[in-house]
Amino acid sequence: MKTAAHDGLPRVSARALAVFAAYSRRYVRRHFHSVRLAENGLPPRDSGRPVVVFLNHAAWWDPLVCLLLAREFFPDRTSRAPIDSAMLRRYAFFARLGFFGLEPATARGARTFLRTATQILASPENMLWLTPQGRFMDVRERPLRLENGLGALACRTPGAAFVPLAIEYAFWTEPRPEILISFGLPIIPEQEKTHEVAAWTGVFTQALTATQDHLAATSCRRDPADWRTLDRGKSGVAAVFDTWRWLRARLLGRKFSPEHHAEAGR
Repeated sequence: MKTAAHDGLPRVSARALAVFAAYSRRYVRRHFHSVRLAENGLPPRDSGRPVVVFLNHAAWWDPLVCLLLAREFFPDRTSRAPIDSAMLRRYAFFARLGFFGLEPATARGARTFLRTATQILASPENMLWLTPQGRFMDVRERPLRLENGLGALACRTPGAAFVPLAIEYAFWTEPRPEILISFGLPIIPEQEKTHEVAAWTGVFTQALTATQDHLAATSCRRDPADWRTLDRGKSGVAAVFDTWRWLRARLLGRKFSPEHHAEAGR
């Protein structure tokens, strides 16, 4: 991930970012069973355009997941994301990770966001990560409601690629949940006929809804062939149960796996 600051914002610290990314990966491995990306929901190829990734806001883990995705799939880009200005003042080091201040639910905050986001997207090396729902929302809630700031940004930066991203945190067969991810197809405003803010908000709402519905359907199948495992945490149900399973595997001459589904149907 590059750390250029030609957009006038504080330079992203490569060292601080590496440290926080390492912490995020350890945290995810400790609290989740795995991070899975849908095979038919892979990120788009680099088009040489600035990129806006807009995602549903499922939980407070979303920034950690986005950081891991940025380093995995967009290492040559400088990623930035808005954060509440009060939070940024309290945790100033977030600015070194690529966050910039935003006053939510105010006209001045909306103007500042559009001005800053437009500056960032002036460079094809940059990308934005946005949660346009504006608050935590259940992944099953329909219809989706996105704030108009995303549509206004499309009108200001028609050359950028807008990419929907769906995230779920689901329990399958392990005691720890899965992080499930799927990207949608990129949308490039300058290639479309729509020029109105409300119309673009509608386009992005439909795209994110379709991406979430696709992810939900894929999750329900629980077929390993549908997924690409990006990272894996600790498996197993409990020490006593796993010890019994280990002994049973030894007695039967089988290889022991801590995965709960490994003995399903036996």
